[in-house]
Order: sequence, then structure tokens, then C-alpha cells
Amino acid sequence: MARQAVLLLAHGTPETVEQVPEYLRNVTSGRPLPPGVIEEIKHRYSLIGRSPLTAITMEQARLVERELAGGGQPVRVYAGMRNWRPYIPEAVRQMRTDGVEQAAVLCLAPQNSRTSVGLYRRAVEAEGAGIRIDFTEGWASHPLLAEAFAERLRPTLSSLSAETGAPVPVLFTAHSVPCRTIQTSAANEGQPGLWPGSGADPYAEEAKHTAALVAERVPEIPRWVFAFQSQGASGGPWIGPTVESTLDALAAEGVRTLILQPIGFLCDHVEILYDVDILFRGYAANLGIRLERPESLNASPTLAKAVAALARQGLERLAG
Repeated sequence: MARQAVLLLAHGTPETVEQVPEYLRNVTSGRPLPPGVIEEIKHRYSLIGRSPLTAITMEQARLVERELAGGGQPVRVYAGMRNWRPYIPEAVRQMRTDGVEQAAVLCLAPQNSRTSVGLYRRAVEAEGAGIRIDFTEGWASHPLLAEAFAERLRPTLSSLSAETGAPVPVLFTAHSVPCRTIQTSAANEGQPGLWPGSGADPYAEEAKHTAALVAERVPEIPRWVFAFQSQGASGGPWIGPTVESTLDALAAEGVRTLILQPIGFLCDHVEILYDVDILFRGYAANLGIRLERPESLNASPTLAKAVAALARQGLERLAG
């Protein structure tokens, strides 16, 4: 019987502020960024100390491994990062050294875009000679993913509603991407790294669908809206609406207490610890809005169950 394993893919993050320039070169595939942008991102990292993304991803891998073993399928779960150590090629080479012949591969980015499916998959396949791969291309609609977010949202909503004496609306967010990333054109289709097959990239709709599934599980929400956060500094427009413009509109309507829950991220990192907890919270405060955020999924047992279920399906397809 072929030796099987699971590989989880994540964005990756530098360990120190000094590593930020090298990390950004990986993110932009070597394209230079203005010095001012690099200094700003170094400043953001300095304010949060360090990004815990890599450490949390490794813990998530351990939890998934434990979940699989508890379900009678003991396999090793590896993790590889696209933009920082341990890089995806390093993880794949280690799998080959360990004798892995088949691997279920999942992105820890449930909503698919060309930057998740295309680029992450290419990185695996470039090093994966000799290993049969089953790649899960999307899991934005997985019921356990929605339930994991709902579990984090419920206590925050309950406590704030009790404190304010009124229902509190929710703003769901996901990371923005460049408009060119999700645009469909004859020139783009079929190019490596882009969304596989013809038709529009599903990222924006999948992100909104995840939000809707979470909201269905928390009927106490009086109203919810959606925005894309963390637009980048690269050239060209990024998809919106932005969090800032959404906060402006909510303030104009008289909203004074708001919950913001990122449903495109599975753990704490700079886009949550700085963008949400510092930048957006400060922006909201200037508008007279109290902004609170539920705990991130991080080591959520329900998230681990979701990923393990998807991995198990992939392993079964490989064995069949």
C-alpha cells in the first residue's frame, strides 16, 4: 500500500522585522517595492512584535494529524509556506525523503483565487515528482468551516449585545486581491498560475458565500455587511468595497458598536493583529464606532475537524 501524507499550504511570514524586505521580495516574485512601502510594513510588524502565522500553522498541522489518527487514519501532516520558511519545496522534498508516495494537499485559504490555487499548486507540483497529489481546490462552503467561525462569533456578539442593550451588526471581511487577478480574459486563460479552466475566478463570490454561511448559523445577528480588507500597494486597482469606506457608511447611518470578523483568514497574523486591531479599530474610533473582533480560529478543534475531513477525502481518492 502506498505511503500517504497530508500537506497544508500557507502564506508564510518573517520571524523578525529585519527579514521583511526578503519576505516582500518573495510575495511580489522579485518585483521591487518603493522603499517607503517596505518601511511601512516593517513598522507594522514592529508594532505587533512578530507574526505568529507560522507557529499557529504548525499547531494546526498537529491538530489535524491528531484528528486523523483519532479517526483511524494515522498519517503525517506536513506544512509548507509559499513566501517564507519552511518553503513549500522544502516540505515536498522532506516528504519524498520520508518515502511519501501519495499526498492530500490543501491550502489554508478556503476561498480560491489565482493567488491561492494557481501559485500554491504550481509550487507543489514543481517539486512533487514521484508523489501522486490530490489537491483540494476549494472549501469555502464547508459546513465545519462556517461553524468554526460561528463558534468564535457567538460569545462576542452575545456579550456586546448584553452590554449595549441592543443588537450589534457584523462586518465580515476577506483579504482583497488585485482586480487583474480575478478578471477573465482570453489572454489570461490557460496561463500558468491562473485560475484553472475557463470562466471567472470565484474568489470574491466564495468569500461572500462563507460570510453568508456563518451568518446563517448565528441568527441573532441583526444585520451583516461585507468588505475586502488590506488592499496592497502594487499598481492597479484592488477589489472592494474597502473596510474604511464601509465604516464611513455605517457611521453615517448611526452605527456606534460593530463586530468585525475576518472570514478569509484562519489564524492571527499581521493583517489581523495590525490591520484590524490597530488600523481599523483606530479608524472606527475616529468615526465614533466601537469596533470589536472575535478570537481568530487559530487552534480551533472545529477547524481541525474540517481540514481533517477534507484531507481524508483526498487520501481516499488517492487510494481508490
